[in-house]
Amino acid sequence: MNNDLVISSSEDGVTIAWLQDNRLIELHKEDNQNQIQVGDMYVGRIKKVLPGLNAVFVDIGADKPAFLHYHDLGPNVRSLRKYLNLAQAKKLRGGLLRNFKFESQILKSGKIDEIFKVGDTHLVQVVKEPISTKGPRVSSELAIPGRAIVMVPFSNVISISKKIRDQEERKRLKTLITSIKPQNFGIIVRTAATGKKVADIDKDLRDLVKRWKDCYSLMTKSKVPLKVFGEINRSASLIRDILNASFNNIYVEDATLASELKSYIQDIAPEQEKIVKKYTKKAPIFDYYGVDKQIQSSFGKTVTIAGGAYLVIEHTEAMHVIDINSGTRATAGKNQEDSALKVNMDAANEVARQLRLRDIGGLIVVDFIDMYHSSNRKKLFEHVKEIMKSDRAKHVILPPSKFGLIQITRQRVKPATELHTSEPCPTCRGTGEINASTSIIDNIEQNLKFIIEEQNESGVVLTVHPFIESYLTKGFKSIHKKWCLKHLKWIKIKVTRLITSLTINFTILKEKK
Repeated sequence: MNNDLVISSSEDGVTIAWLQDNRLIELHKEDNQNQIQVGDMYVGRIKKVLPGLNAVFVDIGADKPAFLHYHDLGPNVRSLRKYLNLAQAKKLRGGLLRNFKFESQILKSGKIDEIFKVGDTHLVQVVKEPISTKGPRVSSELAIPGRAIVMVPFSNVISISKKIRDQEERKRLKTLITSIKPQNFGIIVRTAATGKKVADIDKDLRDLVKRWKDCYSLMTKSKVPLKVFGEINRSASLIRDILNASFNNIYVEDATLASELKSYIQDIAPEQEKIVKKYTKKAPIFDYYGVDKQIQSSFGKTVTIAGGAYLVIEHTEAMHVIDINSGTRATAGKNQEDSALKVNMDAANEVARQLRLRDIGGLIVVDFIDMYHSSNRKKLFEHVKEIMKSDRAKHVILPPSKFGLIQITRQRVKPATELHTSEPCPTCRGTGEINASTSIIDNIEQNLKFIIEEQNESGVVLTVHPFIESYLTKGFKSIHKKWCLKHLKWIKIKVTRLITSLTINFTILKEKK
């Protein structure tokens, strides 16, 4: 399986497209205007205490105050507060915790007003970006992520990723980390640490210690609210989390960003430095690699699936709802149950892709086509679980209900990606909407495949606007000729100006007796 990253830069920010075998599976946007990102740390001021919610609002400089719940304080919050007070008073040296004396841990059933009062300063880390009308959500359980490990201040616990299943490797990594970790810093060993040498992990740890020291030096300043730790840009953080041997290319439009990413990869994975390539073509990078075309066909209320089925995706404040429709595939199979299972399996693949592509989080309800046999419902459930394993976001999937609904909860740390891909209709001049023009050829091709291959018709008359006819027939190797050779059937193209350029009509040719 080939993996490529295509990175486009503009005045507004950076957009990162992750292609898997040339198919778009994730899209990330780094907005220059967005100052709050997951992983950033702030020294904030308690703005309001909410005993009823057992939480506080913290001013970290965002448009809306951040929300900090008692359960997100961590057991050593008193020690963290003591550390911050000593740092602001400049009574610590270097920022490490070697000789730091811990305070007593808080109770799990405690009250927030026993810890904070209005006006207190506190160190927090963003765990969820502002979404809709809500401000960011923050935590006092701090973590500084690296390539192979994550460093956790005010802890002594060593955790090994569950994805590392080899017991000898787990034992080796735990012994290694125990010998090099700083006092009073916990370590989470990531999957990327598998097979890494002591020198590689030690370098990663020293980089994280340096970042904590830099964080400490900023804590000594009296300005509040104050950002003391910033995650690296989203391009680098994404590469840090997903880079592995399956990645073939990282195409970057901006020369400065390409140089930065090359230097970053040289530090974390020098053997893969050459995969970063500066894009030099004249065409926009997303056009050249087909990303824009896939965006136009993948975002929107309706998403088509090969063979005529389609998804309808609706968003509400409380949940996201996805409805599966068989469309023209309803008559494709003689056995209704088998046909429903096949459509549901194909739709499940697209649902999993859409969740990653749009980064949909929270509660998701998927309405699959009803199936009467429990064995088929179980097959569908197992298939959904299997294809969702590649999703990096934490998620929980419930078995299908008797109504055919599958409920999914998926981790949400930033707003879902929403792109408006429809265009004003040239006939009604904007009172209605139509699909984007870039997806019309794909729609024609899908319908032709269904009519010729699944319905086994002898030929088709395609009635289109002259603009579309010209696009399909011009050139030595025209799209029209390719279709005829591919399906080994004659496809007649008829021109009319009575329909709009984005409308198509299909007529089935009857065989002469």
